[in-house]
Amino acid sequence: MDKIINISLGLFIVILVAFTGIITYTGYTETAYRNTVTGTYIYTCTITTDAPLLNVTLFIPVPADPSGNSLVVSAFSSHAVAGVPAGWDTTLYDTGKSTMVKVTAPAVIPPEGTSAQHPYTITFSSETTSRTPIDTRDPVGKSAMFRPVQALNGSACPEGRADGRSQCSTYTTSVYADYVTAADTTVTITSAITGKNNWTIFEPRSNEYHTDVSTSMRGDTHGWAVLNGELSSGSGTYDIPAGA
Repeated sequence: MDKIINISLGLFIVILVAFTGIITYTGYTETAYRNTVTGTYIYTCTITTDAPLLNVTLFIPVPADPSGNSLVVSAFSSHAVAGVPAGWDTTLYDTGKSTMVKVTAPAVIPPEGTSAQHPYTITFSSETTSRTPIDTRDPVGKSAMFRPVQALNGSACPEGRADGRSQCSTYTTSVYADYVTAADTTVTITSAITGKNNWTIFEPRSNEYHTDVSTSMRGDTHGWAVLNGELSSGSGTYDIPAGA
């Protein structure tokens, strides 16, 4: 009888220790995640030309969530977007379907030595911290994208982009360009946004999504053009504590 009691007591202690360990581990991992998780958006826009442009007006989509909230609004409003040339005017517009930055400049004059092989490149960018973790698995439905997202289709992930978890797609959106230039001038516009979460539970971990849109135009341009986009989402690890 005493042996049965001792065995039962031993099993109870083992179960209690295991249960306490699970509760302690779960509490630690949840606390570590909440205390260290940081969401960051990195936005860039690159414009290239191989010849002078005159009377330039551009409406370029900037990343916004499905409700139209843009993470770069404050950066543009406070002129904190790095790389915008002096003399360029930037104004944000909410069209109801997308958020766009209007760029105007009397002229874009490339430096001497510019050519089709070595075009003049202007890149402006910003980095913004998110107050909450970023949804990196469903950016179209819940995070910052170049909108409107049209003709969304699944596709194979580009080499180096896939990690076994990634989902990749192509889509289109629009840009407006108006300028005067030589007939053989080539202008490209490329914008990109990366949303990434970083946290530490015993070791650094992260997940992210990335999207970019681009187009190439030749000669005088006076109207809307299609931006071709690529999206990769769900990259990284998602073993996040259930209660976090």
